[in-house]
Amino acid sequence: MLLTAAPTALAEVEWTAREAAHQRRMDTWVAPHAERRRTGVAHPVLDFLFTYYSETPGRLRRWHPGVGAVLLGDAARERLTWPLYAEVDVRGADGGVVRGVGLDVPAFLAKRRAAAGWVEGLLGATAGRAGQFGCFGMHEWAMLYRPEDGEVRHALPLRLGQAGTDAVVEAHKVQCSHIDAFRFFTRAGVPRNTLRPTRDTQQDLEQPGCLHATMDLYKWAYKLSPATPGELLADCFALAADVRELDMRASPYDLTAHGYAPVAVETPEGKAAYVAAQRGFAARGAVLRERLLAVCRDLLDAG
Repeated sequence: MLLTAAPTALAEVEWTAREAAHQRRMDTWVAPHAERRRTGVAHPVLDFLFTYYSETPGRLRRWHPGVGAVLLGDAARERLTWPLYAEVDVRGADGGVVRGVGLDVPAFLAKRRAAAGWVEGLLGATAGRAGQFGCFGMHEWAMLYRPEDGEVRHALPLRLGQAGTDAVVEAHKVQCSHIDAFRFFTRAGVPRNTLRPTRDTQQDLEQPGCLHATMDLYKWAYKLSPATPGELLADCFALAADVRELDMRASPYDLTAHGYAPVAVETPEGKAAYVAAQRGFAARGAVLRERLLAVCRDLLDAG
């Protein structure tokens, strides 16, 4: 296969160094998770990154150069056994053709063109909106508001007890715009939300201030794999881990026994701390969202 565009050719010494660096970086999270699984110890904050999100630890450690890059050298040929890789011809500086290994763009688009287009639409719509910073994390509280049997998601103590948790919800405006947070509201919590997000309205409602929309950048990164460069996937995972910590520290749960101090969003000081962190995450997310959009556009343009 000959690429008609001008791909980036990566020498073996360069891309194997990037691969090793990616594996070391991901092991910051993957290795402790593997040890917890081995010993049967659950983590109320970090397990979410491996259970709610579907990417496996093994695939997380697998570095990809991404769309538009070609790996040179004998070591690259192992990837011909990986899904959606193929031999790719790239023109060298002397005008001659050098054969390497890279993303099989036609095969990728044959399988995932519609998905890549949908992700581009969602990310582009989100990037075009102003962030909203007045929710104060009430989505987590609405997931625990006046629960009925089977509606409590985590066996963790509540900082303010059930009555105190209910009172906080009733004292605040709940305005969650994210379907995958809203769908976990209790039956009593649903009517308290000012919005009714659905999968069909996701592109109309998702906004860059939302913690869950920011965490989901990691989901879109691995959904686009192996077209996503490994460094971008790792950056998205690192942001999701940081956001997840704030999400749970600002929740009704008491996580002090696990080393997490609460962000008491029921207080003015807690609200200010939450919004400051939320704005910082939105700024980081904006950069990653643009990088993911570039992956989508490179794919679709190549098609």
